[in-house]
Parts: sequence; structure tokens; C-alpha cells
Amino acid sequence: MSRTFRYVTLDVFTHRRFGGNQLAVFPDARGMTDAEMQSLAAEMNYSETTFVLPPADPAHTARVRIFHRTAEMPFAGHPNVGTAFVLADRAVDDVLRFEEIAGLVEIRLTRDAAGAVTSATVAAPQSLKIGGEMPVEIAAACAGIPPEGVVTTRHAPTIASDGGNPRLVFEVTPEAMAAASPDIAAFRRAVETTPALGGKLSLYLYRPEGTGLRTRMFSPLAGTWEDAATGSAATPLAGFLLHLSGAENGAWEITQGVEMGRPSVLHTTARRTPEGIRATVGGGCVRMFEGSVTL
Repeated sequence: MSRTFRYVTLDVFTHRRFGGNQLAVFPDARGMTDAEMQSLAAEMNYSETTFVLPPADPAHTARVRIFHRTAEMPFAGHPNVGTAFVLADRAVDDVLRFEEIAGLVEIRLTRDAAGAVTSATVAAPQSLKIGGEMPVEIAAACAGIPPEGVVTTRHAPTIASDGGNPRLVFEVTPEAMAAASPDIAAFRRAVETTPALGGKLSLYLYRPEGTGLRTRMFSPLAGTWEDAATGSAATPLAGFLLHLSGAENGAWEITQGVEMGRPSVLHTTARRTPEGIRATVGGGCVRMFEGSVTL
């Protein structure tokens, strides 16, 4: 017996169409199998697609499953922002709570005077976790830049996460930021020679720009050659920068996706808590398409 499922697509971390990071949301995925979800995410060919299910705890808004082209993810930033826009009518006091593999994710909505949602801010579900360091030569090779393009004044290339996939975070020069292009052979060599990576590697390059940050993210082994906006990399970066600074709290505006022609703006915060450093990421969103698929 065939089943029909509605979907919505959005551009996330932008206030204009054809910017930001693309996302597909299936607002009611009841009856869909895991294999169907994965196949649909691959077919959509966006960096992520979300599938909304009833929550295990009725006090929560929904259970949200996030898939990229090849696997399910425990947490991600722009899928939560976009899904919150789609499910905004389910918010209680402008707060939604999504059950995800990484834990309970809280999203807070901001509205304009007319009541329209203008932004959504996602709290990373876990505190900052700092992993090991990677040699500059390996990180640079993966990014397709010379080793001197990696800035090590404050830190070496370092693995950081807060509920999503771990990201290798490192600062680069303006010239290296512009020239970076992932070398998939170098990525494969890196995961083969570094068992601690568990076969996964995502690079998050950053550099200061004005009062904010400019970033690029590469994850070719997961099917994302470059990502236009990566909330689950922006939050550990914010947390890591706060860790380095020694301050109690901080905020950074991050610009990403410029080199792809899909400029995105991510607003991040980080603060110290008794449980560790916690971070948030937020931004705007624009609806694009609506449709349905019959399985």
C-alpha cells in the first residue's frame, strides 16, 4: 500500500532566498522506515534532511531524526533551526524541545511585532568536549593548503564537539581561507592513520574578520564537499574560543558559505556553567518549496 509524505524545504541561516544552507523537513514521518529516511536524505541531496515523529515524552515537542546523505546524525545546527520554523505553531512560550540522539535540544523562537518568526536559537545539547590535536601538515593537506596557511599562535588543529559530529577546528590565514579546497585522498589517509577519528573527519576552518569570524566547513567523506552553514561546528568553535580566552561568556557572528555563493550568518554564544562550557547558535530562515513524495 502506497503512503504519501509531505515535505518543506528551506534556506537556513539567511533572510533571503538562495542564501544559507538548504534543508528538507518531513513534518510527519510516521510509518517511514529507517531505510526510507536514509534514501530520501540521499535523494534530496542536501547536507541534511529531518524527519519529525511523535515525542517519547509528551512534555516535549517532537522527536527529530537528522540524516545526511550517508548516515544519521546525533545533532546538527541548521536542521534544528529550519525544523523549528516549520513547527513554530507547536511552540509553547516560543520554546520547542526536540528529542534527538544527542539528547534533548531546546530551540527558542524570536518573532516580529506581527508575530512572524524571525529567528531561532538552538542550545547545543552537550557541554564542550575537547579532543586530541592533529599535526599541522595533515590538517593542511586535507584542506588543500600549505602548512604555513595554518595559524598556530593560539592553538594547534584541535578536535571539538558538543553533541554533534566532532570537528577539526583550526585557524587559517586569509589567503588559505580563500584557497582551501578539500583533498579527499588526504582525508582518507588521515582517517586510516588516525584510528581515534573513527573513520570520520570534518574540517572547520576559521579566521577573524572585523568583529566576527569567517568560516568554511569540509566533510567530503560524508558526502558534503563543502557546507554553506554548519551550526554543529559553530557551537563547538564558540565554546573552544571561550575556553581559550578564559572569559565567562562571549558572542561571535560567523559568516560562512561565501565561497559557495550561499552566504550565511550564524549568531553564536558561549558561557561557562557548572557542567562545562555551553553554546548556542541562531539565525533566520526562508521557506522555499513544498511538495510530497509517495513511497
